[in-house]
Amino acid sequence: MQPIIKWNKNVTQSGKEANHVKVKIAVFGSEAVIKQFQSYTGGQENIEIFPLVYSDPSETETLVEKAFMCDIYLFSGALSYQYAKEKIIKKRLPAVQVEVDAYMILMAFYYVKNYKQQPLERLSIDVPDASKVDETLDETGIACDSIYTYSYGKRDAAVDIATIVKFHEMHWKTGKVDHVLTSISEVEQLLHAKHIPVTCMRIPNLNIKHALEKATSLAAINQTNSVQIIIGYVHLKHKSAIQLEKGNAYGQELHSRLHQILHRYAEETNASIFSDENDRFVLFGTRDMLDHITSHYRDFPLMKEIEHALDTPVDIGFGLGLNAKQAESNAQLALETCGSSNKGACYVINERGEAIGPLGVEKQFNPSILYRSLIHKAKLNNELSYNFIDFIEVRNNEPFSSNDIANYYQVTKRSAERTIKKLLAGDVIKVVGEEKPYVKGRPRKLFQLNQTS
Repeated sequence: MQPIIKWNKNVTQSGKEANHVKVKIAVFGSEAVIKQFQSYTGGQENIEIFPLVYSDPSETETLVEKAFMCDIYLFSGALSYQYAKEKIIKKRLPAVQVEVDAYMILMAFYYVKNYKQQPLERLSIDVPDASKVDETLDETGIACDSIYTYSYGKRDAAVDIATIVKFHEMHWKTGKVDHVLTSISEVEQLLHAKHIPVTCMRIPNLNIKHALEKATSLAAINQTNSVQIIIGYVHLKHKSAIQLEKGNAYGQELHSRLHQILHRYAEETNASIFSDENDRFVLFGTRDMLDHITSHYRDFPLMKEIEHALDTPVDIGFGLGLNAKQAESNAQLALETCGSSNKGACYVINERGEAIGPLGVEKQFNPSILYRSLIHKAKLNNELSYNFIDFIEVRNNEPFSSNDIANYYQVTKRSAERTIKKLLAGDVIKVVGEEKPYVKGRPRKLFQLNQTS
């Protein structure tokens, strides 16, 4: 099923981050209900709807498997949720339902009275929670002696359509009611077939709004985006030798030109730049600079610009950390790693102490083989397969965690972990280590492609 809004990565090739993170919501419902959601959410930039249309609610059990890249699962009806409930609980998937509340019941009463021309005193109703009907009746002053309510949410472990239909049919045949008001479209169809007058409650836009707000709030709670600090040390590799050969003035000119390049880079990535006592330039940034680096592992443009402008090797060491001290220590390690080569180099030491690099040097893999594995082994669709290939290319085939996928695609960690499970099940990736960026907490696994060429 294709999404309403086509999948877009929020990190562009220039490394700029979008101002908001789209919450990807899988909506399960009939074609009519899905169209209602489409109409309501059109133009909302913070929400991306993946419609999962069913002709029968029992299909949701299978449809759940197609929504693994979504952040949250939204069920338009209690029956559809019941069919998927076991998988939702087993996999601990975040899910919400459109609530059948007093407002929805009130709107249904209004429709029955004004459009069906049906008095409200002799009704048979089914809802998940009978107290919502009582609440509505109290507010409106409608006599409840001749209104019969079936509460399926509290009575049954699972919704039994046959029992609900039998409840309404019994009250109709015994002459106790003139009309049935149901919250389940399948009950409406079965009662129609029995020629029993019935109306199915329509989901008001207000309830859609509340369900979407609840879904986005829950997705936000599940997100675990930590604020990382990144520090970069930059220095001319052979500055002393250059000054001895060409003079101090030439060395200072190179230093000044390097400062200009780094100043532009700092402005582009919202970072700060200054010099330290070791005659090095220091870059200090957060999310924007990190996004730029992770988006250019294969073709690090800063390194190319410096080499072209100065015609002399330059070393760059970036360090990531959850605090400035950790980032500074990792930046120093990254710079020392550059010293193993006579040429200029750029390395990153992340918060788990792992070296990434050299940046700007391509690590090869075979996209065609990877694509076939993603389609046939991991069972991803075309779009997700191409997106993952882009991810591997941008990261230069470096080891990655579920957090790396979450940050790259701007999705929740839970959504990224579901992708990882698909890739592991298809033997597309393998575990190559662990990371532990926090003092407390469970280590995160690191993954890499099973193929290398």
